[in-house]
Amino acid sequence: MKALVTAALALGLCSSMVAAEARDLRLAPGAPPAHPAYDPLYSTLVEELPKETDGALTGTVLGTEVVNIGGMKGALQSGIAEVGNLLPLYFPGDLPNSALIGDLAFLGRDPHVMGAAMTEYVVTCEDCQAEFAKLGAVFLGAGSSDVYVLLTTKPVRTKADLQALRLRSGGAPFARWAEYVGASPVNVPVSDTFESMSQGVIDGTMGSISDLMSYRLVDLARYVIELPLGTYHATSNFTVNSDAWKSLSAEERRGFVRAANKGNVAFTENWGFERPDIARKAAADAGLEFIEPEQELVDATAAFTEEDLQKAAGIAESQYGISDAAAKVARFRELVTKWTGLVEEAGHDPQKIAEAIQAEVWDKVDYETYGM
Repeated sequence: MKALVTAALALGLCSSMVAAEARDLRLAPGAPPAHPAYDPLYSTLVEELPKETDGALTGTVLGTEVVNIGGMKGALQSGIAEVGNLLPLYFPGDLPNSALIGDLAFLGRDPHVMGAAMTEYVVTCEDCQAEFAKLGAVFLGAGSSDVYVLLTTKPVRTKADLQALRLRSGGAPFARWAEYVGASPVNVPVSDTFESMSQGVIDGTMGSISDLMSYRLVDLARYVIELPLGTYHATSNFTVNSDAWKSLSAEERRGFVRAANKGNVAFTENWGFERPDIARKAAADAGLEFIEPEQELVDATAAFTEEDLQKAAGIAESQYGISDAAAKVARFRELVTKWTGLVEEAGHDPQKIAEAIQAEVWDKVDYETYGM
């Protein structure tokens, strides 16, 4: 009996020691709880981290009052956040090769395809990896929005309706489209969209229809313009501070990535498919008008897309100093084709897509050297 008690006490002591040694990481989604970058992206990571690392890693989410999306770079570099949602298009000077792929937004027609293609591209791009290392960060995958539309306070049916219309832009490709059709792009962080629209600083936004719910734009917007504007896939959903990453064992890194991969796919499924369906119903219930633009505007957008894709390499060379941009654009387009097939093969099932990304990308990584 005494031996059993001693064994039980020893087991309890060991369990306590394991629990005490768990590393709790500071996580910064840079978005409010209503946004998919918070839930399911970071909520999935919090749930999966201890499972995939045998309890070695846990996470605590920091609110936007501590770290917002615009301040993410500084928060990661200072160590305020050890893991953060970094958007390369916000920092193209630091991450030009990732920003280049973000410039191909108008290629996007399927969120899962774009999230997977972006993930594989950055993981296998030496220049991208060097840029993250210089920034003091490690890339652990991307996700994608649904296909963007216009959410406005004024009706838009023709190109003439867009003249001088002030539209929030989330990055360079969207700003170029706005200028192409005669609108005025305004660089406003997504978290400030509600305030900017309520004050009349902007007349609308180029964004996900789920922003109607995530940022309560349903209270301000009056129109949903059904004009496909590509996807926002230039994300680094889980960007890890380099010192924090180096402090982990190879097995902990491997488990971290498995958890992150599940979060990335859950995020894309939610942001790209589930939330848009909910937002459309909410918009209809709130009396917003859904407008199918006239063919003239559809044709102008298609012409822009083709011209912009052809110019992408030149833009990257002139703005970002990337000498082999044409080859990189071609490489990404190949990955879009590859993942179009794999996503179709998976039947758009999120679990199967996550398994495919794990097998095609993350299982091929050497966790002794990746990000080091």
